[in-house]
Amino acid sequence: MKLLKLAVRNMLAAGTKTWLNALVLSFSFVAIIWAQSLFKGLDQESSRALTDIEYGGGQYWVEGYDPLDPFSIRDAHKPVPPELAALETEGRAAPVLVVQGTLYAGGRMQSVLLKGIPPGQRLLILPTASLAPADRETPALLGTRMARAAGLKKGDMMTVRWRDVRGTFDARDFVVAEVFETTVPSADTGVVWIPLEDLRRLAGAAGEATLVVVEKGYVSGPAVAGWTFKDTGFLLRDIREFIEMKTIGSSIFYVILLALAMLAIFNTQVLSIWRRRREIGTMIALGLTRARVIALFTLEGSMLSLLAVLVGAVYGVPFLAWFAAHGWVMPVGQADSFGLALGNTLYPVYSVGLVAGTALLVFAVTTVVSFLPTRRIAKLKPTEAIKGKLS
Repeated sequence: MKLLKLAVRNMLAAGTKTWLNALVLSFSFVAIIWAQSLFKGLDQESSRALTDIEYGGGQYWVEGYDPLDPFSIRDAHKPVPPELAALETEGRAAPVLVVQGTLYAGGRMQSVLLKGIPPGQRLLILPTASLAPADRETPALLGTRMARAAGLKKGDMMTVRWRDVRGTFDARDFVVAEVFETTVPSADTGVVWIPLEDLRRLAGAAGEATLVVVEKGYVSGPAVAGWTFKDTGFLLRDIREFIEMKTIGSSIFYVILLALAMLAIFNTQVLSIWRRRREIGTMIALGLTRARVIALFTLEGSMLSLLAVLVGAVYGVPFLAWFAAHGWVMPVGQADSFGLALGNTLYPVYSVGLVAGTALLVFAVTTVVSFLPTRRIAKLKPTEAIKGKLS
């Protein structure tokens, strides 16, 4: 306890030097929390949007289906098995049929994916109620990106051509029943949503589906023959890997900030040992062991991290709170360029683990850097130190 009090007194006695070191170290502390909270917010926002709009609690894929391989889509359809049909009846699953097609609108043609979905489903947050049967034309649901690219709006007519399961080409006019806005590009760009039974009839695939979306919290049961269950961990893997890659890349930024702060602390410790050499010699001569002297100087340096946390809290808490309330507003269209399910405003997510982990990291690095210069004390001769010499 006496050693701690002496360390605090010596640290504060250094005056401006101590506060400058603490200020520099606090910049690193706040910057790491700010950057990490952005990545955490990106992860949570993207994952939440994808599960709400497209993935649900997971998906059963028909064997051979790969959403990234367009050549697999043509034959990726089978009758929905009884196990999954029972889940659909209970409202715990929604089958989706995927058919490749070509959209003709405004004198232009565009490759699209026709996705049939039950209008009454409640698993995905899509305005599928607007796909209820119309009197004359088959209704279609478009995202804002798709509508903008095709030059369509609600109530417009469009022609879509597709190939049925027998390989015969067919075409039909559709009416845009609704244009919805979403942050999920894969549910919007190049996608036309229509009623499931209509697409089954048009494609000649009665009772068939390409994938079956299940409810959130679904626990995979026995294997279903001809179908493979993909949980959210698998479906969100690309997002997680992207965020991990960006997090690792940003660590260079953290290393530079910490290196600058640690360099200042290291130099401070070296100068402090040189300036206080008579004091060190006197303490050893009076019976204080070398280990306790080393511990004293190490404690003085490591306590800078605690002071940096307090200094960082003075300006960091208001800044991070304001950032949490207003978020990071990105230029219009920039979020789409990332190819992620992001809105124009990215909100950070803070946690006790993030703050505590960052504080422990800064404390550990500061302690190590504070200890390194003190190794010279172990070789110091008290008589020479009292005379102002360092051996």
